[in-house]
Amino acid sequence: MGRLLLRLLINALALWLTTLILSPNVFVEPYGEPGEGVSVELVVTYLLLALIFGLVNGIIGGIIRVVAFPIYVLTLGLISLIVNGLLFLLVAWISELIGFGLRVPGGFWWGVLGAIVLGVIGWLIGILLRPFVKTQGRRR
Repeated sequence: MGRLLLRLLINALALWLTTLILSPNVFVEPYGEPGEGVSVELVVTYLLLALIFGLVNGIIGGIIRVVAFPIYVLTLGLISLIVNGLLFLLVAWISELIGFGLRVPGGFWWGVLGAIVLGVIGWLIGILLRPFVKTQGRRR
């Protein structure tokens, strides 16, 4: 359970940094009335978006990767950029239906770029936190 929570926090932080880098073409619209600076609504929005990202990537992304395995092989994995961009846009669409969350008014290629930046930042944060996670697991 601790690893799942840590992964959720990493994804939320990576999404926040991604929106800072790619603003105004990728941004997050918090639920409720946005306050000045960092508000509870904004933090909850990023955590909910990270949860949606995890579900979409885990369920739909997993199915796509299994079904499209031959295409991954033929394109040497480059199709994953397009698939991840589409999953990024799917999360934006789902959050828009809910009434808050990720917005990508820049279109498809901004979604692909957002997915790339999100993946790289999440990977870097994961590398930085890996020693703490391994140490935590050994205490048992």
